[in-house]
Amino acid sequence: MENVQTPAVFKRIDYRPPSYWVEHVELIFELLPDGTEVTAILKFRKNQSEQVCAWLLNGEELELLEISVNNKELHASEYKLTKNGLSLFSPPDQGELKTRVRIHPEKNTRLEGLYLSKGNYFTQCEAEGFRRITFFPDRPDVMARYTVTLRANQITHPILLSNGNLIAQRDLANNWHEATWEDPFPKPCYLFALVAGQLVCQECTHELNSGKQALLQIWVEQPNLDKTAHAMQSLIKSIIWDENTFGLSLDLDRFMIVAVDDFNMGAMENKGLNIFNSKFVLANPSTATDIDYDNIQSVVAHEYFHNWTGNRVTCRSWFELSLKEGLTVFRDQVFSAEMMAEGLSNLAAESARAVKRIEDVKVLRALQFPEDAGPMSHPIRPDSYLEINNFYTVTVYEKGAEVIRMLHTLLGPSKFRQGMDIYFQRHDGQAVTCDDFINAMENALQKEKPEANLMQFRRWYSQSGTPIVAAHGMYDETKAQFHLTLSQHCPTTADQTEKAPLHIPIAVGLIDSAGKDIPLQLAGEAQAQGCTRILSLQESAQTFVFENVHEAPLPSLLRNFSAPVILQANLSDKDDAFLLAHDSDGFNRWEASQRLYTRLIVAALQYGDLQAAELQISLQNLIQAITPVIEAEHLSPAYRALLLTLPSEATLAEQLNTPVDPLGIARIRQALKTYIAHTFQNTAIRLLSNRVFDTRYQFTQADSGLRSLHNLMLSWLCDCGQFNQAVEQFQRADNMTDQAASLTALVHSHAPEAEDCLKQFEQRWEQHSLVMDKWLTIQSTQPSKALAPTLHKIRSLFSHTAFSIRNPNKVRALITAFCMNNPTGFHALDGSGYEFWSEKVIELDSINPQIAARLARAMDRWTRFTPRRQSQITAALQLVRAHTSLSSDVREVVEKALATHPIQK
Repeated sequence: MENVQTPAVFKRIDYRPPSYWVEHVELIFELLPDGTEVTAILKFRKNQSEQVCAWLLNGEELELLEISVNNKELHASEYKLTKNGLSLFSPPDQGELKTRVRIHPEKNTRLEGLYLSKGNYFTQCEAEGFRRITFFPDRPDVMARYTVTLRANQITHPILLSNGNLIAQRDLANNWHEATWEDPFPKPCYLFALVAGQLVCQECTHELNSGKQALLQIWVEQPNLDKTAHAMQSLIKSIIWDENTFGLSLDLDRFMIVAVDDFNMGAMENKGLNIFNSKFVLANPSTATDIDYDNIQSVVAHEYFHNWTGNRVTCRSWFELSLKEGLTVFRDQVFSAEMMAEGLSNLAAESARAVKRIEDVKVLRALQFPEDAGPMSHPIRPDSYLEINNFYTVTVYEKGAEVIRMLHTLLGPSKFRQGMDIYFQRHDGQAVTCDDFINAMENALQKEKPEANLMQFRRWYSQSGTPIVAAHGMYDETKAQFHLTLSQHCPTTADQTEKAPLHIPIAVGLIDSAGKDIPLQLAGEAQAQGCTRILSLQESAQTFVFENVHEAPLPSLLRNFSAPVILQANLSDKDDAFLLAHDSDGFNRWEASQRLYTRLIVAALQYGDLQAAELQISLQNLIQAITPVIEAEHLSPAYRALLLTLPSEATLAEQLNTPVDPLGIARIRQALKTYIAHTFQNTAIRLLSNRVFDTRYQFTQADSGLRSLHNLMLSWLCDCGQFNQAVEQFQRADNMTDQAASLTALVHSHAPEAEDCLKQFEQRWEQHSLVMDKWLTIQSTQPSKALAPTLHKIRSLFSHTAFSIRNPNKVRALITAFCMNNPTGFHALDGSGYEFWSEKVIELDSINPQIAARLARAMDRWTRFTPRRQSQITAALQLVRAHTSLSSDVREVVEKALATHPIQK
C-alpha cells in the first residue's frame, strides 16, 4: 500500500472571512471541441479586516494560459501554481485580475464543473465545482455579480444559456455565435450555471401578484418536449404558493429549468437557471409513475424555493449547509402536502396530508436514524469535515427539515412567518449562519413573549444522534387527573460522547374509551384548550398534569411526528389496535399499525418462525386489527395502502438489540406479508375487480391513491401464487404506474411469466432511458433465491445497452439499488454481495468519486450484523481502503466505517 497523505480536516471554529472580496465577475467561454478556454476578469478589493500577504484562489485541473492584474502581465515570481490553486503574492488593495485557462469538459467524468453530456455542455458547481472552471475563491461567502459571454458553434450548439437576463446576442464568423447574460443579483460561485447545446423548450408567461410578467422555460432534448407539461405546472404552482404563503416573489425576468441525463444529484438551484436530473423533469403517463409525478412536483418546488432560501440569502460556509437545505426541504414538504390536499374535502385533505407526512418520516427512519447511529454521524451543522461532498446527507436535509418543522410547531404559523420576514429583511443579499436564522425566529417569538428564547433549542444544530423519549402515564381517579411523565436521553454517537437535554415539542392527545379525543386542560389553566397540545420537554424528565379527565385515557403521543425522536411508550397490542381504529391523528393511526407489525416480526425472529405456536394469538390479533382497514371507504385508498404496508427491512433492523441477520428479517417479513395476503386473498380479488383499464390516466390524489391500493393487492395475489391478474394488468395498462407495478410483482415473486414480461417491457421501452432505469431496478431488487441469485443477473446486465457505468442514474438503478435495497442478494451468506460492493466502489471511484462515496455508505451499519458478516464486510472495507489513489470522498467513508466498533457478541 502506498503512503497515503492524511487529508486536511476543515473545522467550523476556524472560519475566517475571505482576504479579498470579489465584486464583479466577467466570464468569457470559448466552447471549443478539444478544450474550452475560459477568460475570467475579477474586480476585487481587499478585506481590510484581514491581515494577508497573499491571495489564494482555488483551481483544479486548469491549464493557465494568461494572467494579469490591472492589465499588467504577471511575472512567474509574482504568483505560484499548485495542484489545488493559485497564490498571488502582494496583490494591490483593489483592481482587476484577469486569467485565461484551458479546461477539458469532454474528459470530465466526475460531472463537477463544466462537462459534456450527449454533446451538450452543462455545469455543476455546488459544492466545489467552480474551481474546475477557473481560478476563484471558491467559497459561498464570496458573492459577486456576474456577466457571462458564451461563444460556440451555432450549428452544434445553437442554445447558449447562463444565469439571469439575456442582454445581448450576435452572430460571429465561421458559423459561430455568442450570447451575453447578466445576473442582477450577487451570488456565490456555486450558483453559477452554463448550458450550451441542441435543446428545445416549452415556455409560457406567468403573471406575478405584482402584475409583472415572468417568462418560464423548460429546456430539454427534442424527443422529450412532450414530457414537460407536469414540470411546468409544478413550477407555476410553486411560484404561486411561495408568493401567497411567504410573500416571496420571483425576482427575475425569466426562470429556466434544463434537463440533463448525466447528473450527480437530483437538481441544482443555480440562480434563474436550474439544472435538473432529467428523471425529475420528464413525465407523461406512459413513461412516468405516480411516484415520478410526485417527485417532480417536489423537486421543482424545492429548487424554485431555493431562489430565496439559499440564493438571495445563502450560507456563510458549507458548515451552514442546513441553513438552506433543511429550511427548503421543510418548505417543499409543506408545499407538497398542500398540493396533495388541493381540492379535497376537509376529511380527505387531512388524510392526504397524513400520507405525505408518513412518507417523509419513512425516509427519515430508514435512512437518517441509521446515519445518526452510524460512523458518519454528525449534527445538522457539523463542526468538521474532510470532504464536503460527503455532507450532503439525510441528516443535513431531512433532519434539518425536522428541526425547522419543530420551530414552526413551537412558534405557530403566524410567528414563524414573522420570523421569516425578519430573516429576509435583515439578510437579503448576504451569506449568513444558522444562528442568524434562529435569531430571527427568536425575535418574532419575543414580540409576544419578551422573556422567551430559543437558547436550548439551538442544541439541535450542534448535537448529533436521535433522542429517545420515554413516556409513562398514571391516572388519578380521585382527582380526575392524568399524569404524563416524559423523559429524554440521547445515546453516544460516533462523533460525540457528551449529550445535553434538548428542547423537544411533543404533540399529545388523550383518547377516551369510546375512541373520542378528550379536551385537554393542563394544571393551572382555567379551561381546556383543544384536543392536541404541544408539550415542551426541556429537562431530562418532566411530568405534565391534565385535569378534568373523567376516565383512564389512552395517550396518543408524538402526533404528526412532532419531533425526530424514538418514542418508548410501553403500548400493548390491544392499545395499538385501539389507536389504529380510533386515533384522530392520521400519522399515529399509521404508527400504531407499524408497531403491531414490528412487534410480531421481532418476536418471530426470536422464535425463528412466524408459525411458532407462541405467536398465533398475536398473529390473529393483528389480522383482527387490520381487517377493518382494507375496505374502510372513509379512509383514502393511499392511506389504506400505507396502513397495510409492512415496515422495510432497514427499519426493522434498527429495532433489534441483537446482531442483525438481514436474511432472517427478509424471510420473516415476507412470511408475514404472504400470510396477510392469503388471509385477504378474496378481498384483494374483489378490490381488483373494480379496476377500469379504459379510463384516461390522471395524476390526482384520488386516482394515484387507488392505484397504490390496487397494486398492493396485486402484489398480495402474486405472493399467493396467483399471477393472472398481474399479467393481465401488465398487458392492458396504459400508464407506467400500473405497468411497472405489475412487472415488479411478477419479477419479485419469481413468477413463471416474469422473464417474458421483462422481454416485452425491454422491447417496448428500449429507446427510453429513464424507463429502462426502472427495468434495471426491478431486476436488481429481485429477492435472491439459491438457484436464481440476483447478482448473476446484475453482472449480465453490465453489457446491456441500457447500462453505463459513467451515468449516475444507471449506477443508482442497477448497482446502488442492489446494495441498498436488496437484502437477500447483497447479504448473501457467501459474501459475494460484499465482494461486488468493493469491486464497484473501486471502479466508480476512478470515474466519479461522489457516486462511489454514496455507494460506499451501504456499509455504514456493518457493525450491527452477525459476526460472520462482520468478518466478510471488514475484508471488503479493507480491500477498498488499500486501493491506491483512493479519493478523499471514499476514503473518509471507509475510514470512518472501519473505525467503528462491532456490537457485543
